[in-house]
Amino acid sequence: MEVYTKILGNSHSPEWQPRLEGATIDYIELDQWNAQKSRLLAVGESGKPYAMAFERGVRLSDGDIIAYDSHSGNASVIKLRLGDVMVVDLSSLERRPHSEAVALAIELGHAIGNQHWAALVRGNSLMIPLTVDRKVMLSVMRTYNFEGIDFSFRPGREIVPYLTPSEIRVLFGSTSPQSHTPHTHPHTIEDYV
Repeated sequence: MEVYTKILGNSHSPEWQPRLEGATIDYIELDQWNAQKSRLLAVGESGKPYAMAFERGVRLSDGDIIAYDSHSGNASVIKLRLGDVMVVDLSSLERRPHSEAVALAIELGHAIGNQHWAALVRGNSLMIPLTVDRKVMLSVMRTYNFEGIDFSFRPGREIVPYLTPSEIRVLFGSTSPQSHTPHTHPHTIEDYV
């Protein structure tokens, strides 16, 4: 089995778009969790297996080309599957009295932490990947009713280009089914002893 070790380019780049026009493309769909691995085995839409072994620190992005043959017109391209992200706008905290802003930030952190949701703060934004139904996240935000705090849901693809590899791992690496472990809270004093 051939082992793919290099990213040749990206299908979204102006350099590659004309070269791939009319090409037969075998898309290799990966979730963000697997795209961060330096060694993996995946299967393309054609059913062909792909063994990949990249240098440490290489992170696959949507549209990365791992194989291209100009004679046959065949290409193998990574297709990332990213979920939506809830983006909470924290900029209103700057306009509040210090003690009020701190209290609201702690309440927000408690609400998010109590749900065991992964979160990332970048600038004035708190980003939380959807790991549960959107209705659940909306319900949590409405229940706590954080006055003056706006939030929206955005596609992960829109956010990834602005993040570092470690931020991407924080935001999307924990969305893999493998990373979730059952968690319960004790309900009675006997549960603690």
